Amino acid sequence: MKLDRALHPVLLDLATTQRKLTVAPEALVTPEQQELERLLQEQKEIRSAASSAQMAVDDMELDILRIQEDERKLRRREADNKQKLQSETDPEKRKDLDHDLYATKSRIADLMSELKECHNEIAALRNNRDVHGARVDDVARQIELAERAAEAANGASAHLQDPQARIAELRAQLPADVLAAYEDQRVENEVGAAFFNKRTCGSCFLVLPAADRTRINNAPADELPQCPNCGSYLVRSIGVGESA
Repeated sequence: MKLDRALHPVLLDLATTQRKLTVAPEALVTPEQQELERLLQEQKEIRSAASSAQMAVDDMELDILRIQEDERKLRRREADNKQKLQSETDPEKRKDLDHDLYATKSRIADLMSELKECHNEIAALRNNRDVHGARVDDVARQIELAERAAEAANGASAHLQDPQARIAELRAQLPADVLAAYEDQRVENEVGAAFFNKRTCGSCFLVLPAADRTRINNAPADELPQCPNCGSYLVRSIGVGESA
């Protein structure tokens, strides 16, 4: 493919910019902004965990209230059975009252054991909730600082040209046939064009055989040879009047 030698660096700049945008878009974002976004995601996760921890405490507290209410009902039933036994003379009825009293006491004992377990568990759940609450507060403070840092860094980098605008500017400088061939090759290997330092392809990073190096280095100045391995168009000049 032929291209005015003065435009070789333009094609290389286009390929490099597009490759960065595809392979490492995060490089176009300031580190401070990346840290802020990381903290915001962390805050989202911590808040979700804190909400789950609070729900676990709420559920346990409801269980405790249920047990306590069941216990009160059974205590009243126990007292009622005892009172009836004091006045009841019928053997069968006394037998039923005794049986119910025994069952009531057994159920109360079970509830007391269950209540003790709940009290032990809720202490751990409340501690877990408090830990998550402290983490929510801590990450909120970190976000406040990160927002200031990101705002300052983003303001300092505001003068940098938008990569998409830069791509459009570079494309406008290149002939249509060169752009078409470059884009076809870019579809093939996601690079399209790369720098050649007389020995190594900047696309596949292979040191080419001597015969291929000779062919590429001796190609006419306005020609863009292709890498025999990956097919990328090889740019040998890095500036007007300057060879690699």
